[in-house]
Amino acid sequence: MADNNEFPPEEIWDEYVWERFLQQQDRNTEKYFQLLEKYMDDPDRDDIIAEEMGWDVFATAHDEEDEVEDFLAEATELLSGESGEDEEDYESEFEEFTQSPVYEDTLRLHRWVNTLFDKRADLRENPEAIRFATRSAVCGAKLAAALCGTEHSEIGMTIAYLKRALKSANDSLEAAQKLADAGHLDRRRANHARRLIFRIRDRIVDYMRDYRVKWRQRHDR
Repeated sequence: MADNNEFPPEEIWDEYVWERFLQQQDRNTEKYFQLLEKYMDDPDRDDIIAEEMGWDVFATAHDEEDEVEDFLAEATELLSGESGEDEEDYESEFEEFTQSPVYEDTLRLHRWVNTLFDKRADLRENPEAIRFATRSAVCGAKLAAALCGTEHSEIGMTIAYLKRALKSANDSLEAAQKLADAGHLDRRRANHARRLIFRIRDRIVDYMRDYRVKWRQRHDR
């Protein structure tokens, strides 16, 4: 969990606090997988990893099952802004997202990348081509994480995910440009890739502007 000295109360978190929180979770996730790989064959793997991660709450999990379940439920609500009562709202928001122009744009880019790889076997092992494809996919995933919340979701978290989607789009654009500069993409394909990504980027920027206005309105700032 976040250190209360590092992060302010949840209700006043802005996009920058959420970004620091998400970066912390990224570091924790990376550390966890490194420990998992290191202690994979150790019979005491789970206890060792829990100690290394500082997960003291799990030390007596068998004796305090209810407490652990409450902890996990609270963590889930913190990260998603959801509760069981909001499930129908979330499903409605997800359906709305899948009908949005930015979702159509990410699908269009994804289909174009897949078609490119199907036709160009030489690109399947190219590092920049792989980066282009993966960062494009990550962009769509971050957009889904940002926009599939409910009206009770934390706006700061939404903006933080939108910023991550924007970074992924920029990384994808950079990879596409490097492919073009190296002669792996002809001018027509490179221009088409840029148009697709710029359209997504423009929509992300618009979303960020709108959500920043909503955040200021919600918190009177």
